[in-house]
Amino acid sequence: MNLRSPLGFVLGHGSAREGVHHWWHLRTTSAALAVLGVWFVASVLMLPDLSRATVAAWLDRPVNAVLMLLFTWAAIWHSALGVQVVVEDYVRSRGRRVLVLVLVRFLHILVGAAALFAVLKLALGGQA
Repeated sequence: MNLRSPLGFVLGHGSAREGVHHWWHLRTTSAALAVLGVWFVASVLMLPDLSRATVAAWLDRPVNAVLMLLFTWAAIWHSALGVQVVVEDYVRSRGRRVLVLVLVRFLHILVGAAALFAVLKLALGGQA
């Protein structure tokens, strides 16, 4: 028995028309984080030490810099999506929910921009 309308079935949308999209993004970012997380842990374990000079030299290689940017971007995006689900599920008041969602999104953008800036600064040889 199918409870979806014929139009909803053809378009692939749920009742809110965005649930599948959100679910799909959570799954793809988690898969990306699994792969990139293994790369990150393996790469860090192979470094001789964790001094700034060593990490900067490691990020100076284009492949490492690009993978680190992807890892950072996927982690921030996945976190934003997960926190959004928690807020939507547990904050009852509509006004408070909207306020918390805006604040959380702003904080994720702020943290993401700072993290991406830090990776780019190290990768491009900027001085601290």
